[in-house]
Amino acid sequence: MTTQPLKAALSGRVQRPVPLRETVYETILNLIITREFPPGRHLVESELAEQLGVSRQPVREALQRLSNEGWVDLRPGYGAFVHTPTESEADQLLAVRAVLETEAARLAAGTAAPEQVEHLRELWRAGVAAVDDADVDSVVTANADFHRGVIEASGNRVLAELAAQVDRRVRWYYAPIARSRGMASWDEHAEIIAAVAGGDAAEAARLMNDHTERTRRTYHDKIDV
Repeated sequence: MTTQPLKAALSGRVQRPVPLRETVYETILNLIITREFPPGRHLVESELAEQLGVSRQPVREALQRLSNEGWVDLRPGYGAFVHTPTESEADQLLAVRAVLETEAARLAAGTAAPEQVEHLRELWRAGVAAVDDADVDSVVTANADFHRGVIEASGNRVLAELAAQVDRRVRWYYAPIARSRGMASWDEHAEIIAAVAGGDAAEAARLMNDHTERTRRTYHDKIDV
């Protein structure tokens, strides 16, 4: 008996499908991040189950996990609601993001390979196209992709891991201001790319710090209206 069929069988057995509860969790979380489910939205377990075509059990598990992670508030007697972030919560997260990404830009200016710089330009072009199309969801995605690209170009794996932990929440905060930031944000991205490509670490760090600070101020101005 050859080992080939056995290897094929074992290969197939370890490729398990994503558990239903994970799929439900990711679906609801994405709807929260994109603001399809805005802060304060009542998440009715039975309605979600019907809309997603699943039983209530995986929805209940997903809501509990989202509550543990701070995306959802579970109120006894009332149910689940999308968390409404306080100004302090937003400020703390965006401050951490600024520190991480300012350092990433500084490092990228000294380590980015030509192909990584070209990748940043490709991401910039995708973002500009999304702005031109007034496609807010695509703008939010393109913005996250660009900042991730700078972090990857830094060559610092620990920094990348830390940034990944706040990435989704940054996208959540960015979604309501993507339209108002508009092309100005991508003009700032272009300046950052130029500094990285030119190997000017101090200028890249300054530009990124200014860029993230403008985003922070815009967010606070938006929610104060």
